[in-house]
Amino acid sequence: MARDFKAPARTFNKNAAAKSLTVKIPEPARLKNFKNFRRIQNSQSKFARNPKMRYCAPMNAQPISANSYLRAEGRRTSPVRNLRPETLSRALEAFENGRLGSAARIFEAILSRDDAICGLNLKRKKSVSRLDFEIVPLEDSPKAREHMRTLRDFYSTLRAKSFRDENESGGLRLLVSQMMDCVAMKYSVHKIEFQNDNGRVRGVFTQYPLWLFENTQKRLRILEREGQLSDGAELDPDEWLVTCGDGLMFASSIAYLFKQLPLRDWLIYCERNGMPGIKAKTDAFPGTPQWESVCDAVREFGAEFHAVFSEGTEMDAIDVSTRGELPYPALVERVDRMMGSLWRGGDLSTFSAPDSVGANMQWYEESLIEEDDAANVAETLNRKIDAAVVRLAHGDPVALAKFRLKLPDYEERKHELEIIERLCAIGLKPDPTELARHFAFPLEGAGKSAKKTGTKDADEGEI
Repeated sequence: MARDFKAPARTFNKNAAAKSLTVKIPEPARLKNFKNFRRIQNSQSKFARNPKMRYCAPMNAQPISANSYLRAEGRRTSPVRNLRPETLSRALEAFENGRLGSAARIFEAILSRDDAICGLNLKRKKSVSRLDFEIVPLEDSPKAREHMRTLRDFYSTLRAKSFRDENESGGLRLLVSQMMDCVAMKYSVHKIEFQNDNGRVRGVFTQYPLWLFENTQKRLRILEREGQLSDGAELDPDEWLVTCGDGLMFASSIAYLFKQLPLRDWLIYCERNGMPGIKAKTDAFPGTPQWESVCDAVREFGAEFHAVFSEGTEMDAIDVSTRGELPYPALVERVDRMMGSLWRGGDLSTFSAPDSVGANMQWYEESLIEEDDAANVAETLNRKIDAAVVRLAHGDPVALAKFRLKLPDYEERKHELEIIERLCAIGLKPDPTELARHFAFPLEGAGKSAKKTGTKDADEGEI
């Protein structure tokens, strides 16, 4: 029968073939897919039409706004809470590679929390911000004197403020203090706004936090938002002032982390062993009113460790306190001394000999740091601000005067110290108290040491 079977003749219908090859989808499903497709199209077109939604696209990055910054600050937690070595190591490596955000946040937190670093940073900044300024002419000409008057008026009236704190506002002293942040953070960034006030040039300097910038291309670029991984926007050299410094927080953050370990252990030791425990013995049976009275008496004594035993019960205490000197204070002091030498250039003679007090005859070497900081601030302003102010006020391309911070006359003090040192070499020792008063240097401990030495020498002479 199979051989006798003949298929009926059929004409080829293109529409029927297409229908046979088409996968039929139930109407509700097709309608749902179509609606989803239209929804995606509408959202994409809405994204393209609405400029406020373009912040997601790195090619259309906009500078960070104050509102978004405040929202981010409200959600932020402390970056040094439970700070671990591996976390700090990753942040420092990212800082070296140009991603400054994590390390900058850690640096800011340490600068405001650690007692030693906070004090050293403030002393370093205030030693330069307290200095008076002067405008120095570069040649003797009427044009140079005009430039002097213009620059003196500009620096006397400029305003400095902070992007992150609108309450912070001041003049030149605040600007110098903000520029000195580069000593700790390596960079300090200001946005400059020049204004024309009846023909006189005015300036407003706004400091931006370092974690709003990246340095992957070996030049600072501002980010649209904190934590952005794409490239930032280029900085206009005429609108931004970048001050570079030593970046001492890179080493100080490591010292801070390892100082917290012995400091925490020291606090735990004091908590556990600072107050003795109370042990009471009674003949009363546990649970009786007499027993409860003894328990209440021990509890009200105020000790954190207390116990009540019935007669015949014994308990041996485990004494974990050390019999000798604790290692924690020495290690904490070692780190603080190291940071003092790092930030202020302290004399290492007192560091190597803890019992020695007083001033080294070479104390004037500490002024080298102050001179270098003042020169760094002045040169940055000379390079970026002086020429711009003169160009805006007079149209001259080159400034014939420059800004400078006035330093104390350390050379005169240096010669005086050399004379005193020579007098000491031949046995004519001056009074340490008079030296302290003359050079404004504290020598209370040295005075006592000198008196003891003088008494000993006198006794030996009588013998």
